[in-house]
Amino acid sequence: MQEIIQKTDVLLEALPYIQRFRSSTFVVKYGGSFMDSTDPKVRSGVAADIVFLEAVGINPVVVHGGGKAITKAMEKAGIPANFIKGMRVTDEETMKVVEDVLFNVINRDIVEMIQKIGGRARSFNGRDVFRCRKRVQDGVDLGYVGEVLDVEVDTLQKCLKAEVTPVISPIGLGVEDGHAYNINADVAAAKLAMAIGARRLVFMSDVPGLMRDPKDATTLISHLETKEVAELKAAGVIDKGMIPKVDSAVEAVHGAVHRVHFVDGRTPHGVLLEIFTDKGVGTEVVK
Repeated sequence: MQEIIQKTDVLLEALPYIQRFRSSTFVVKYGGSFMDSTDPKVRSGVAADIVFLEAVGINPVVVHGGGKAITKAMEKAGIPANFIKGMRVTDEETMKVVEDVLFNVINRDIVEMIQKIGGRARSFNGRDVFRCRKRVQDGVDLGYVGEVLDVEVDTLQKCLKAEVTPVISPIGLGVEDGHAYNINADVAAAKLAMAIGARRLVFMSDVPGLMRDPKDATTLISHLETKEVAELKAAGVIDKGMIPKVDSAVEAVHGAVHRVHFVDGRTPHGVLLEIFTDKGVGTEVVK
């Protein structure tokens, strides 16, 4: 009986959040090594959270990454991987691998997982969503890496009205040359969240959140104000792959997304714990 009462307490704790967020749009960036896990509970855990959001009247939109899977595919093809400040340098050959892995493998896998547990989802190649131009990082040519100029949200809005979750690969269509471009998934998710009027943006990865010491989970920063970011960058707390994540979070909260969350995808039902409990489990970024 006590166990049943505890479950009821959990539901009641979530109730005010469910009421507050009903009919809101949440963008969830799905990434990290947990996507490659052989543990079915880990692989399907975030998908279950997405279906739960659907069920309680919240409109989820998924943007996924796939960096580790792309790197593995490139290694198998004998193509070297090169990164500059968290951005993958993308030549013609790399772009073919990127699009194949993101859309034909990862995107369809996520859609299938959502559908298997009773959700409704539709696969989108980012070419149909993101309009971009060539991005240059600190004067360095990154190849076919795109900077998002515009986001086509009309079809996505129709999906949400029909209670179907869009699942989008971070690929863009070049407005000047019609070529496919690789977009950093964190950047893509933030641009989409702003364009679609999302209330929350959740970055799922394979770390507990933003930590002062990356090797010590007890140094987790649970609440981060954007004015603190410059200092943390200077101290090296925000470095390498965290730079585009945090920069995207800052842009999003200054672009009318209420809050951004960094959550560990390996934590069972991390999305629900972060959004529907008083304490949360990750890092919350606010203006």
